[in-house]
Amino acid sequence: MPKAVVLEKGASGEIGYPLKVVEVPRPSPQESELLVRVIAAGLNHRDVFIRQNLYPGIALGVPLLADGVGIVESTGSAALDSPWKGKRVVLAPGRGWSSSPEGPEPVNGPYAILGGTKHCPVGMLQDFVAVGATEVEEAPDHLDDAQAAALPLAGLTAYRALFTKSGNAKPGHNILITGIGGGVALIALQFACAAGCSVFVTSGSEGKLEEARRLGASGGAIYKGQEWEKEIRDQLPADRKYVDAVIDGAGGDIVERAIKLLKPGGVIVSYGMTLGPVLPFSMRAVTRNIELRGSTMGSRREFSEMVDFVRTKRIVPVVSRIVKGIEDLGALDGLFEDMRTGQQFGKLVVYIKNDGDHVDSSKL
Repeated sequence: MPKAVVLEKGASGEIGYPLKVVEVPRPSPQESELLVRVIAAGLNHRDVFIRQNLYPGIALGVPLLADGVGIVESTGSAALDSPWKGKRVVLAPGRGWSSSPEGPEPVNGPYAILGGTKHCPVGMLQDFVAVGATEVEEAPDHLDDAQAAALPLAGLTAYRALFTKSGNAKPGHNILITGIGGGVALIALQFACAAGCSVFVTSGSEGKLEEARRLGASGGAIYKGQEWEKEIRDQLPADRKYVDAVIDGAGGDIVERAIKLLKPGGVIVSYGMTLGPVLPFSMRAVTRNIELRGSTMGSRREFSEMVDFVRTKRIVPVVSRIVKGIEDLGALDGLFEDMRTGQQFGKLVVYIKNDGDHVDSSKL
């Protein structure tokens, strides 16, 4: 029987609900669906929040994780065989948002993200999933399985925040990305560099700043410092001594810090608030015409655009650590703990099977 990882009742220390491996029926794809054998899945911060009961609509019996890559094993109709059977695909991590740049269309019903909630029964931490053929993209050939599994949610979130919402992903523009080390921040850095921007970052460690510079960052500062924004300002190019846009996932005092760096009319894009659910916005920001724009995930159209951008620019998501096999719950807990404590630099990935030396499906 195929297996999946779900949550069960109880407490598992600071990590939250315990993990449980369960047997599940092998899905049968409907006429418009594909049966995908999942090869690898990736963690996001929302998965930690789900385990900690800090996320709406938690469902203990729904397989976890929104990110994943797999091989199309079969299809629900002969018409889908030729374009999809045997292809390596990444799944769109959300449902109910087609193409509107403003947000999910009401006609599609509530927007739902894969993994761990009652809003969507599909999660990627399992052997097989049946999904609509319109919900997948062929995985870029230059990515291995772990890199492809790391892409969907972080890539979509970063793409929308940078290109759709900031309006400043232009050659020569200065972009500040906070909290480098997490999946969204890192791929936003890679996207911005590929777009020709000068990128500056903040982090809690010098080691992560060095890694960010290796990936193309022009400079950075430790956010634990009392005046890190002054350090960033000192590093800006002489002919453009301001930041055009900030891409932020932490919240806290980012508005007051960013005011000292942003041009009049500059933009702060907030894709998360890991420091708390409230973001103060001062009158000083108003008088400088600073814009604060919320950004959550992205549409199906933006997902397709993002995958094409990654393919064209040969961008490779950073993978921090890999665990092999969904039945090693101790190792899976270790990945969740890395995410909870911010130890990772890049994405945390699970190979569904523990096959010893993993044979990457991108090479088959």
